[in-house]
Amino acid sequence: MSEQYDPSPVNPLPPAVWLLFAAIALPELAFSLGEANLMGGPAAVGWRLQALNEYGFSGEAFDFMLGNGVLLPEHLLRFVTYPFVHSAFTSTLFAAVILLAMGKMVAEVMGGWAVILLFVLCGIFGALVFALVTDQAWLFGAYPSVYGLIGVFTFLLWQKLAATGGPQSRAFTLIGVLMGLQLLFGMFFQVGYAWVAELAGFCAGFALTAFVMPGGWARVLAMLRRR
Repeated sequence: MSEQYDPSPVNPLPPAVWLLFAAIALPELAFSLGEANLMGGPAAVGWRLQALNEYGFSGEAFDFMLGNGVLLPEHLLRFVTYPFVHSAFTSTLFAAVILLAMGKMVAEVMGGWAVILLFVLCGIFGALVFALVTDQAWLFGAYPSVYGLIGVFTFLLWQKLAATGGPQSRAFTLIGVLMGLQLLFGMFFQVGYAWVAELAGFCAGFALTAFVMPGGWARVLAMLRRR
């Protein structure tokens, strides 16, 4: 009797994407359980606020370093840690969903570790632009980084449409819809200026793909020559 292999209809996520997901989900799990008094005792209620203060990106700390010409390692580290702490469960949930969707698609083309590299670099660039452009005190959450992955996906789709003769503007539909929703929410709610970091993260992801993806820059130059 022969065995038949029945492949799963869903491609497994690369380990690198799972690693990023765990780095986002596990702190949120601890915060949520602590707020529900299911672990950590009475002090656990303040775990989220403590983490935001210790690991969120501080615009004031950046201004201090910039104004005094000093680099403080504990505050430079915030460029890397802020995407892994969120202000609420729903914020974490949406960021994780985008990460899994975009991370899977990007990893299938560029490899899993490229996803981690781009996630980190886009987060750093998003925080830097946020600090230089706005006067906001705090930035936290993975959105600048996952918007960076949307930028990577947009670049890949843009190149595919250019190669097949399709309308290249279609590649920017997703980011256009997301920014439009940001504008709509901003008309009715106080949303702050985190969108500056998110848009910067998207631009960084789009631009960095040309250098991280093998042959990406050569393809861009070839496209420009054909115009």
